[in-house]
Amino acid sequence: MMKWVMTILFIGFCSLVLTIPATADDLSSFDGESGTVKISGGTAHIPVMKEAAKKIMMYNSDIRISIAGGGSGAGIKQVGEKLVDIGNSGRKPTAEEISKYNLKLFKWAVDGVGIVINPENPVTDLTQQQLKDIFAGKIANWSELGWKNKAINLYTRDAASGTRSVFWKKALKKGEISSHANFVVSNGAMKTAVAGDPYAIGYVSVGHIDRSVKPVIFDGVFPSLENVKQGTYKVARGLYSNTSGQPTGLTKKLIDYLFSQSAKTIISKKGFIPVD
Repeated sequence: MMKWVMTILFIGFCSLVLTIPATADDLSSFDGESGTVKISGGTAHIPVMKEAAKKIMMYNSDIRISIAGGGSGAGIKQVGEKLVDIGNSGRKPTAEEISKYNLKLFKWAVDGVGIVINPENPVTDLTQQQLKDIFAGKIANWSELGWKNKAINLYTRDAASGTRSVFWKKALKKGEISSHANFVVSNGAMKTAVAGDPYAIGYVSVGHIDRSVKPVIFDGVFPSLENVKQGTYKVARGLYSNTSGQPTGLTKKLIDYLFSQSAKTIISKKGFIPVD
């Protein structure tokens, strides 16, 4: 049986934070606007989206922006069904999804996906074959990797996750993921799970890695922002904001803002690589 580890996603209206400065030149397109923009989908996007929303709402208090997670698949489906205005995805939507929902894709950042373990774990690096064997359940004990005689606890994401998609395709080369793996629902949930389990292994967006987890060198390359940018760390993907049809009004202005210099500063600060 597959086990599930649940968490509460950030859902709802972003509150105003008056300590975040706004760049008037980048925000002037929001002058005189009012209304609501609803966003859902990929959880890797949320830190950037939250800060961008705060800046916009601080600049113009007549605008409200709501942000929900749910994963890439949910974002694509919900925007396609017009339940939200923007559906975020950590993978490029498939040709079938693009056709079905008349999607327009806006790629505003590049992100890596890093393997993470608990900080107590002394393991520092893994080869691709070792990683494939771990997630397939063929290597099931940390003693096989030079540590304690303790079972390896696997953590993964659901099939709709963009983070899982790039990890499965590029790190595991579409290899098996054991049915004994624990499922978590977001990058934040993954960090919490791995940080609380000394014998865990999982994966998160490079932009989400902090001191609560320990990144693992993969095939000789450390999962850093610089290595993703240089192309030496290969487990990487684009971050997309998708709309059903060409965006208009506030939705278009928000997407345009994601390509502004102000937003690029936010994107870089959150550990991603801006796209021109």
